[in-house]
Amino acid sequence: MKKIISTSLLVTACLCGTLTSCDIERLPKGSMSAEQITNDPLASLDGLVDGAYAQLKDWSDPMHRLGEYAGDNMMIRGASTDAFYEFITFSRTPNNYRLQNFWDYGYKAIAQASNIIKMIEEGQDPEIDSKLGECYYIRGMMYFYLCRAFGRPYYQAPDKNLGVPIVNGTPDDMDNLQLPDRSTVKEVYEQAISDLKKAEAMITENKGPAYASKEAAQAMLSRVYLYMSGTYSNPNAEYAQLAVNYATKVIESGQYELLGHDEFMTYNTIVPENNKESIFVVKRVASEFSGYDHYYGIGGMYGVVGGMGWGEMYASAKYLDLLNETGRNDWRPDSKKIVDARANFIAPQYVQDDNGNYTNVFRFIKNVYDTSGNVINFNYVQAKLNQNGGNYTCTETIDGVDKTYAMTPVDASQQIYSIQYSDGQTYTGVIDYQMSLNRVYPMFYITKCSYEGEESHLHSPIISRLGEIYLNRAEAYAKLGNYGAALTDLNTIRERSIPGAGYASLDANNAPELIDKERQLELAYQAERSYDVFRNGEPLTRHYPGPHNAMEDVPATDYRVTYYIPQSAINAYPSGCTLTQNPTNDAGVILN
Repeated sequence: MKKIISTSLLVTACLCGTLTSCDIERLPKGSMSAEQITNDPLASLDGLVDGAYAQLKDWSDPMHRLGEYAGDNMMIRGASTDAFYEFITFSRTPNNYRLQNFWDYGYKAIAQASNIIKMIEEGQDPEIDSKLGECYYIRGMMYFYLCRAFGRPYYQAPDKNLGVPIVNGTPDDMDNLQLPDRSTVKEVYEQAISDLKKAEAMITENKGPAYASKEAAQAMLSRVYLYMSGTYSNPNAEYAQLAVNYATKVIESGQYELLGHDEFMTYNTIVPENNKESIFVVKRVASEFSGYDHYYGIGGMYGVVGGMGWGEMYASAKYLDLLNETGRNDWRPDSKKIVDARANFIAPQYVQDDNGNYTNVFRFIKNVYDTSGNVINFNYVQAKLNQNGGNYTCTETIDGVDKTYAMTPVDASQQIYSIQYSDGQTYTGVIDYQMSLNRVYPMFYITKCSYEGEESHLHSPIISRLGEIYLNRAEAYAKLGNYGAALTDLNTIRERSIPGAGYASLDANNAPELIDKERQLELAYQAERSYDVFRNGEPLTRHYPGPHNAMEDVPATDYRVTYYIPQSAINAYPSGCTLTQNPTNDAGVILN
């Protein structure tokens, strides 16, 4: 009897059960026999590989939320019943549907890519091998992303800590299914590196950033080795050098260019195929969204576009301070001045009266105290601005009582002032227009994940772009002690956004701070931040307004640095097989 291999079987991931009808709709229809695939593999291969890419679309949504919401670039307006709120608050639980989707679609992509690799013999034809190389890229990238979410930072005992299970394709004996427990972090990284190197060797065609390419594999290898390069205080020179080598391959390939200052300010609006800086993205198109589906895209939480979106998450005060560190970015429509090009991805929501006029306020951040006088949080104040000639005061009204404060110039040319507040503290703020509040927080919309090619929240999540590659090499050079080369790469990125503001020098004392700062500024809202903090052994600090615990720092040694394995995956494991959960307290964390 002829063996039939359906497309649904090809993408059935052993770790997460069967496909849903929604999954099947995204994949090529029909079924193909093993004989058909063997006799004409190239004719079948396009549809099969497209099925692997299709899994990335659903995977990329929780991928973004895991990586970005656990960082310090954004804040949310208040507590939420949505599962993503656990990412923000570090209240880790194994029963989280977004976490489950990240796991499920990640392993479905691994299964699809692996089954194609197992089914199609390599060496038949360069074009076939190139498509197989795309599958190796998808699989290697996916293992890396899964491991960095569920496994400890690499510098913490990678040969002892657990990563994720390595299951390369649907097992032959599905009736007596046996699945392995999680491999170590070291073993998963080795798997990812092996796959990415195969991709580098096999892919011969660069079809643009919506598809895997040799350079995309090299870009991901530069990041993987950077994650393996240790901390600044205890670097691993071998892996740092490999990060340099792979970053250099991408930079010198001639395939990509850094956008100029002005064009970079519109990076989010450029469709990937026309963006010369994009290396690999998860391509989305408008036809994949219908009506109000844009509410549920990544950008939907960061703002409202065309009446669509929740607009409940905003740029954090910490990120805004970094943007304003060199000089104040003024977003007011009639006096707009962007000092740092990356500030153009922030859109404050100013209030206009019925005549289109704005109201001047003095905005600053104050401490919030408990009944014992302890600082427990922070909050914004928008105090009414009063002007008498060249002098300013501001008035805050609380419970119907006005309190007026004298304003002292800090930098009058930038309209930055300070006040001696009623709690005895000195606070610095800016003269600005009154902003709309959501609950009690000014709405600093984030547009970096919206406006792609049209007036909507369309966005193709960025996996790799050239800006990151320069920063990867800068950090790796610094860990090798080559601070001159590190400074050159660091300033290439910094001066693109802030012309003439390059750092004067770099050394062992300031390199960790300056490189980390530039990575945060440059890679914000690309799901990198929380991983960047922890992999270098640093604590996550979020001392800014928001409903999160602003007084709690999360050290890189905390058990909550890793996400729990979804309970659904553990429950689905075959009888007699074990899928080990992550530690549920610090006592279970292995550091060395």
